[in-house]
Amino acid sequence: MDKQIRILVIDDDPVFVESTKIVLESKDYQVLTALDGDIGLQKVREEKPDLVLLDVIMPTQDGFHVCEEIKKDPQLADIPVVMLTSFAQKKGETNIPVSAGLELEAEGYIDKPVAPEELLTYIEKMLKK
Repeated sequence: MDKQIRILVIDDDPVFVESTKIVLESKDYQVLTALDGDIGLQKVREEKPDLVLLDVIMPTQDGFHVCEEIKKDPQLADIPVVMLTSFAQKKGETNIPVSAGLELEAEGYIDKPVAPEELLTYIEKMLKK
């Protein structure tokens, strides 16, 4: 039997986390969740998931910082990170510079809101790399 693929969703919006979890579980992914950057980072280190879906705008640590921490840890650097962001729409509401995202080694970006099918297709693509 194949090992179940584990995806960690890090987002401070519980409704988004829950709906994303349902979508991912429909494809038999095992879903881990964290509602802020600190817990998210801790879970990445403990669980070593196959993929991380990471929100950009969060309390405690923003997604850019969390991604940076993951990528500079040799044990975690190979885990693909997909940034989920409504950043494009919220540029004025946050003090995070857009350039912060460009320096990152995240494997991908998805704009929120994202259609479930689109999200699943994107994740499958990322896992095949």
